[in-house]
Amino acid sequence: MNGSSRPEFLKAEGVSKHFGGILALNGVSFSLEPGSITSLIGPNGAGKTTLINVITGLYQPDRGRIHLKGRDIAGLPAHEIACLGIGRAFQLEELFGSLSVLENVMVGCHVRSRSGMLSCGLSLPSARREERKEREIALANLQLMGLAEKAGDAVSKLPLGERKLVGVARALSMDPQFLMLDEPVGGLAAHEINKLVDLIYGLQSGGLTIFIVEHNMPFVMSLSEKVLVLDGGSLIAEGMPDEIKRNEDVIKAYLGEEIRGE
Repeated sequence: MNGSSRPEFLKAEGVSKHFGGILALNGVSFSLEPGSITSLIGPNGAGKTTLINVITGLYQPDRGRIHLKGRDIAGLPAHEIACLGIGRAFQLEELFGSLSVLENVMVGCHVRSRSGMLSCGLSLPSARREERKEREIALANLQLMGLAEKAGDAVSKLPLGERKLVGVARALSMDPQFLMLDEPVGGLAAHEINKLVDLIYGLQSGGLTIFIVEHNMPFVMSLSEKVLVLDGGSLIAEGMPDEIKRNEDVIKAYLGEEIRGE
């Protein structure tokens, strides 16, 4: 795809973040195109999760701007950013073990819920209608993950791969335009990874812009249109997968000599 043919969907400009005397992000700048699949790689401690946390509003940047479709979202609270269309599936799924699979996915719907706590507590008709709608949305997203038949199961009983898919379904229930996946294939078997690849392509064809943080290089290189590389909080490279494989700075910092043979 020709990057110049699509406008910028998300743009980071000079984003920096300190934790005490540690510089976690050092003037990071990049842009993403709508409907694209972009991956972020780098060694442990490079600042990848910090960058995601800044984009999603869990951290406020010390400097820099983040524009979503032209709007500066840097420093906005996380719930406001979620309402603007950014969904996230976490690396270590923050699922509620005491809830069912369906109930966990319905949590994502609450981001856009219009019913207040009082109406929900009183079980008013508007709240009941909205809960039925949320249940339908959650079931549809579980169907997309191939987990509809496990909707009533305790999420704590699911294997790791299925719990991760529940996390993706919950993020989709937020009705995002931009989906961030943090280490989605860690701990997954080969057939589960293949299923996830097909799912990601399907979501992209439906119009989602997708941003992936991942260590699995074959996975990253097989489906990414663009790869960003962080090292020590700085963006040291960005480009198409084949360009990243050949980049000497990336090989030295992270990938290792064996990447050349892929």
